[in-house]
Parts: sequence; C-alpha cells; structure tokens
Amino acid sequence: MAIITLPGCGSGKKEQADATSEKGTHIVPVEVAVATQTELAVAKVYSGSLEGEEQANIIAKLSERVTGVKVHVGEAVAAGQVTVTLDKSGPSSQFFQAEANFRNAEKSLERMKSLFSEGAISAQTLDGTQTAYDVAKANFEAARSTVELTTPIAGIITAVNVNVGDLPAPGMVLATVARIGRMKVVFNINESDVTSISIGQKVQVYSEARSEATVDGQIIQTSKSADIRSRSFEVKALFQNSSDRWFKPGMFVKVRVRLSPHDKALVVPNAAILSDGVINRVFVVQAGRAYQRTVELGVSDGERTEVLRGLATFDSVATTGATNLKDSTFVNVVLPAR
Repeated sequence: MAIITLPGCGSGKKEQADATSEKGTHIVPVEVAVATQTELAVAKVYSGSLEGEEQANIIAKLSERVTGVKVHVGEAVAAGQVTVTLDKSGPSSQFFQAEANFRNAEKSLERMKSLFSEGAISAQTLDGTQTAYDVAKANFEAARSTVELTTPIAGIITAVNVNVGDLPAPGMVLATVARIGRMKVVFNINESDVTSISIGQKVQVYSEARSEATVDGQIIQTSKSADIRSRSFEVKALFQNSSDRWFKPGMFVKVRVRLSPHDKALVVPNAAILSDGVINRVFVVQAGRAYQRTVELGVSDGERTEVLRGLATFDSVATTGATNLKDSTFVNVVLPAR
C-alpha cells in the first residue's frame, strides 16, 4: 500500500505546481487615460496689497509739535488743503523770520513802484527790488510749507497717524490721502510666470474677509527687473472699487491671474503622475502591461498637468491603481466606476 500510495501523492503535488505556474501571474486592475494635446490655461493666486489709484503721504519735514489736525479719516479733501499744522515758533521753524522778510520786501516793492511811476528811480533799481521780493516770497512759502502740511492731490483721507501735541520725526507719515474710486493692487510673481502675463491682461481681486466681493481688473504695469533679494517681479493691476468703497488702501487681498494658455500642451490627469519629490513617473499601458516612464512636467491647472518629455500623443497611462504598479506589471484595464 505504501508503494502504491506514494507515487499517487507525488503526482498530485506536481499537478498543483503546474496550475500555480499557469495562474500565478499577478494582474493589477487599473483605469487609464489618454495623453492628448489641448490648450492648457493655468490660473494662479497671489497675495497683494492695495493702494489708491493716486495716493500721497503727508510727511513731516521738521521735528516740531503738532498744533492742529485739520482732517479725519474718510473726509474728502481738495488739492492744496491744509491737513496738519506744526508749531510755527519752534526752534527749527523759520516761519516767522521768513514771514517778516516777505512783508518787508512787499512794502519796499510797493514804494519802489510808486517812485518809479514818478520818475524818481531807474528801472534797474525797480528790478532789483522786484527780485528781492520774489526771493523773500519763495522763502516764506517754503517755510510755510514745512509747518502747514497740505495734500498734493484731491481725494479721501485714508489714514491719520498723529494727534495734537505729538512730536513727529522728520520723514514720518502723518496722514495719507488717496483716490479710491479705482484701486491699484501690487503683488509679486516669480520669474517662471512673468513671461506669461502682459499689460492689459485680466485679473480677479478678492479678499478672504469678503470673498463674495470679487472684482475684475487688469494689469497696468510689470517691473522690468527682479527684486535682488526675492528674485520676484512686481506687478500692478487697476480695478474699479466696489460701490460701497469696501476696498481700502493698505488692505491685503488675493489676486487670481489666468496665465497665458499653452497651445497644444500634451496633458495627462494628475492621478497618472507618481513622484518621489525628485523624479516624476507615469505607467504607459501597452498590450496588457504597464511600462514605467520618467517624464518632465510643465504647468498644471490643478486637474491636468503638461508633460514636456517622456510621453507621446495618444499614449495610454494608468490613473487609478497606478500606485500598485511596477515596471512591466500585467494589468487589466477596467472602466471607471459610475
């Protein structure tokens, strides 16, 4: 019985081994997508800060006490209107001295004009008096401009940074005036994107604090050289403020820019791309197998990515299930679940 039984047992194991070799090939189910050429437009979001269409800072020229703040935030002002006054009798102010010289020159000119009309003095003497008057007037106006600080433009006061009694340092911004019917947003882009934008290009501006108040604008200026430290380029865009003038100078906003589209870009779904942070790979499915390809990538719109090298048009690439593949793995292409 032993002699008969042992060969029977050995034959069973051989049959089982043969079945394993035939059916033991590992087949991975995958979904695939076709690499196609299409237009790929990419939108990117940048952070920016706001300025008025025209904006001016009222700056202290002397270190003298503030004697008056003539405006408040939100007030409309005319060009040349006095906004802040400083102590005219302070140690660094030449206001009263310049005023006295001007008044004296003004009286002298009036006397000389009267004498000239009577023929008592020559034209040369009158010209010399006129010159002295012009110099005294210019000095007085310069002295007054240091203690009576005016706005160079008409607009809305958007900031007041001092109170009566403060002692500002020279160069300190005391107030800001801006035209806010239209606003400028200033933002920076990297060197790889600067070639994809142009003057007149459309942008969308919005704030995370009020995302529903999205407004359209257009690029009006791009810097010709990069910032030395950040290696980025400054861009300015102009947009119409909302009807309630919600956007204010100094606010931080988001700017959505649609970069120039890449014509006939070879694209695949992002799910097809596997990356270890250094090398980007895809699996091309051919004749029931998946073959690994190293690819060079371009831009992405968040769902699709441009492939610059490594793929050809109409190549089928694995998407769902790609993470389970190795080079030359057998695959079974399945339809995506509905």
